[in-house]
Amino acid sequence: MNEDTMGGRVRILEERVLSDDWYLLKKTRFAYRRRDGSWQEQQRETYDRGNGAALLLFDPRRRTVVLTRQFRFPAYVNGCADGMLIEACAGLLDGEDALTAIRREAQEETGYAVRAPRKIFEAFMSPGSVTERLHFFMADYAPQDRVGAGGGDAREGEDIEVLELELAEALQMVADGRIADGKTIMLLQYAALAGLS
Repeated sequence: MNEDTMGGRVRILEERVLSDDWYLLKKTRFAYRRRDGSWQEQQRETYDRGNGAALLLFDPRRRTVVLTRQFRFPAYVNGCADGMLIEACAGLLDGEDALTAIRREAQEETGYAVRAPRKIFEAFMSPGSVTERLHFFMADYAPQDRVGAGGGDAREGEDIEVLELELAEALQMVADGRIADGKTIMLLQYAALAGLS
């Protein structure tokens, strides 16, 4: 048995790889020491796709944001009629630090060169089954920062439309359900709470 660093509250008993195709899916049997001191055996499947970063581009002068629209198969099979989601630009770290990764992703997806991204927080997005920790950033932009068309990497299956919206309109789209992506909602609400709207 293996004891972890969580104050000896978790012992890994068995770990099996279920799939290592797109990302890594494991089934783990472990013992967890409850608050009352008793041990309870549990098992969980965890999906490890790596950590990621997300960025909201905001023009403080025009009060606009840059978002993307793209097809998301999991959303499609879970009731999103056309599978198209409006999102903040984001991507996996792929071995880079979060700042380097989000600069790369922003230019690849939106066509904007990011001048000075500010990290605002980190969050686990679906901690019941997905290991990913997402690093959240905001950055000011101006029209002259657009250095390319964006659209993503077609070799990776990306077909991304770049949208520029007034922040107030984007917040209304959250309220009426047209924006339903969690990371994007978090970033837009952060902007509103920070008094940017």
